Amino acid sequence: MKKVITYGTFDLLHKGHVRLLKRAKALGDDLTVCVSSDEFNAEKGKRAYTSYEDRKYILEAIKYVDHVIPETTWDQKIKDVQENNIDIFVMGDDWKGKFDFLKDYCEVVYLPRTEGISTTKIKHDLGLTDEEEWKAEE
Repeated sequence: MKKVITYGTFDLLHKGHVRLLKRAKALGDDLTVCVSSDEFNAEKGKRAYTSYEDRKYILEAIKYVDHVIPETTWDQKIKDVQENNIDIFVMGDDWKGKFDFLKDYCEVVYLPRTEGISTTKIKHDLGLTDEEEWKAEE
């Protein structure tokens, strides 16, 4: 059985998130999603609109997702890969190269983003973010 893992905040769930999960699951048999906790988001200077518990609940309802675990630190990835016997680590290509250090432990795959949609765009469109943050995302 091939095991796949991915990480993210998964706030304001949208088509891009679901496409990433679908493509990640297609790479293996078992998909674990590590969701940034509210406390970890605060450390990163981010604030999710939806609580960790609600984001976890929503992800668990998606047919491509087999397991949801919390992401509480930047440094847990190697441990997660080893403890869960992960074969493939998946992230969006906006993170390309940032997780290559995991190649010593598993295959690393960067998937293309879905054009025209992002949580930052949704927040911008709803007036929940400022113009500088929006332009930085583009």
